[in-house]
Amino acid sequence: MADIHPAVKKLQEKFPSSISEVTTFRGEVNVTVEKKHIYEICRFLYSEPDLEYHMLTDLCGVDHFPQTPRFEVVYLLYSFKNNHRLRLKTKVGEGESVLSVESIWKAANWLEREVYDLFGIPYDNHPDLRRILLWDGYEGHPLRKDFPVEGPDFDKPFVPEV
Repeated sequence: MADIHPAVKKLQEKFPSSISEVTTFRGEVNVTVEKKHIYEICRFLYSEPDLEYHMLTDLCGVDHFPQTPRFEVVYLLYSFKNNHRLRLKTKVGEGESVLSVESIWKAANWLEREVYDLFGIPYDNHPDLRRILLWDGYEGHPLRKDFPVEGPDFDKPFVPEV
């Protein structure tokens, strides 16, 4: 039997009711946590002296349409101190929001904006939540599975908001 990843062990001790699933695939540890505790868990992973996940290498969205909850927000974390990686996930329903982790990792600023732009998942307490890749007035979120494959109707003239 393999040893429990140190971060998983600490999370299970500190947040026993918030962890809904722990999996390992090809050496990559995935921890699914309750959405309402995501900020608190991220803060713990960052500040816990034995862990120190000081780098948010990526943050992305996943659309599981037609499942409920529809979305997942995935945080890829790295600890320089321990040379450990951790994938943290939380499930988000249609029309729900997630607490921003931008105050923990500044890199989350643009990454959360990208997820908001392409999936439509809003972040509470984000300092500047607006589109980052698509223009203001663009309708829809192109990485959603129900977005039209042929794209929006480009026959309509684009009139920017003034």
